[in-house]
Amino acid sequence: MREAVILEAVRTPIGKRNGALRAWRPDALYARVLDALLERSGLDPALIGDVVTGCVTQAGEQGANLGRLAVLLSRLPKEVPAVTLNRMCGSSQQAVHFAAQAIAAGDLDFAIAGGVESMTRAPMFSDIGGGFHTLNPALFQRYELVHQGESAERIAERYGFSREELDQWGYLSHKRAARATEEGRFAAQMLPLEGLDPEGRPFLLQRDEGVRPDVDYERMLSLKPVFREHGVITAGNASQVSDGAAALLLGERAKAEALGLRPRARFLARVVVAGDPTLQLLEVIPATRKALERARLSLKDIDVMEINEAFASVVLAFLREFSPDPERVNPNGGAIAHGHPLGATGAILMTKLLHELERTGGEFGLQVMCIGHGQATATIIQRI
Repeated sequence: MREAVILEAVRTPIGKRNGALRAWRPDALYARVLDALLERSGLDPALIGDVVTGCVTQAGEQGANLGRLAVLLSRLPKEVPAVTLNRMCGSSQQAVHFAAQAIAAGDLDFAIAGGVESMTRAPMFSDIGGGFHTLNPALFQRYELVHQGESAERIAERYGFSREELDQWGYLSHKRAARATEEGRFAAQMLPLEGLDPEGRPFLLQRDEGVRPDVDYERMLSLKPVFREHGVITAGNASQVSDGAAALLLGERAKAEALGLRPRARFLARVVVAGDPTLQLLEVIPATRKALERARLSLKDIDVMEINEAFASVVLAFLREFSPDPERVNPNGGAIAHGHPLGATGAILMTKLLHELERTGGEFGLQVMCIGHGQATATIIQRI
């Protein structure tokens, strides 16, 4: 039996939109991550069978199969193929799934799976002309398609979450992320990068730019709702618009061990589900159930859970449905604090999950992400 395993994982610091990483083209940013991954692993680059890349807004500098362009900019041989995919927010988590499946099937022995998004240089929705108005009108006759922020409002309504509850989770995300940063928990997984300060002066970016160590809960409560006049979703309890990249090296376990490489985690479940395109963010619930069933585990077995914080209401709905130990959920903060560079976040969360399992000695990790138009991806890994 062939088995796909994770051998290495690295990510960039996450930059704010128009922030420290604003000068980086996304193809160059991703190429830098690919090179760092190869340097850390020591694997012969010629052994890479494919580079599978997630990217959501595939327009402008993120068009033309960005993954392949990044390969050509990296030290990978030109003979290494690459593909770029879009499963919206779950894109690079899906990239990991596809690469692992190819290895398990025997199509190749080693692959890189990752993602990149510069929401500064390729603004969200620029691939569809800036908004929903370019979608097929027939879709709106069949479904009530709404912005994800409106879906987050409806989830809060369904579960009865107050503004204070949502802001409390946002506050906790920043506090956890700040603590993890100060304790150096991200140091091993992060690739320091050249950034620009607000005045355009170069400096070395070594931490996620959006994390606020001095976050003020009272100030969060004063922020205006974004999607409804009297709503509960604000910039303080929603993910930040960001730039970033990450990549993982996957390999067939026996082949990797024969080369002296150390397998770090194996896959117990890879899941994608779809459901209601209106209340689109709640598919994390059935995705989690399906992943646990496939892995033959219960949520009590999971040591670390990374649930993408697209909106605080999504995480609170997960907590309400499953009642996990909240200390195991996003223990080092999430996208509310770090940021959410769409196509990169799946690989970033997988990188965070792997390193946190190793830091704490945990065995099982769950990653689950809500996706626009009513999908979700979920992965369960086991630390080796």
